[in-house]
Amino acid sequence: MTDRTLVVGLGNPGEKYTGTRHNIGAAVVAELASRAGAKLSAHRARAVVAETRMRPGSPRLVLAQPLTYMNLSGGPVSALASYYSLGLPELVVVHDDIDLPFGAVKLKRGGGEGGHNGLRDITKAMGGKDYVRVRVGVGRPPGRMDTADWVLRRFTGAEAKELPLLVSDAADAVEMLTEQDLLAAQQHFHARNPG
Repeated sequence: MTDRTLVVGLGNPGEKYTGTRHNIGAAVVAELASRAGAKLSAHRARAVVAETRMRPGSPRLVLAQPLTYMNLSGGPVSALASYYSLGLPELVVVHDDIDLPFGAVKLKRGGGEGGHNGLRDITKAMGGKDYVRVRVGVGRPPGRMDTADWVLRRFTGAEAKELPLLVSDAADAVEMLTEQDLLAAQQHFHARNPG
């Protein structure tokens, strides 16, 4: 990674969506900001942003949560990338992933969007797929429940107890990714999260 990385946590704006599966990316960015003692503040790119380092001497991060709805995430992300003169190699997107079991954290660069409208919009706005995704497992919907209904639901009681650990793990993954590299983060987190 370069000395500055744009880390975007996806979610939907508003109290109604806080704590839902779709907003776990935003929760991870909030955790990173909290760890760094940084405050997310309004930016003209329709996002809240904090420029920070996780610790003295570590790479500079631009932590961001778009203030648009999930399927319109591309506009704020491309505006921030342009504002900070960053491209696809310096972009990390943290998002919910129904193809991973609850509690799993995996990382990859590029590839498909897996039906995730936030990723699809970012790929379109940025003109490419070659950015890193930190995939946070929220599990598959039960039975025949619609995927959209599932990701807008809050976590079950049992999951809610484990949620702080999952958010912390995903934040750890971002730190390892930006302070070491993608391979180191993949080796560490994929070994812990088979499947």
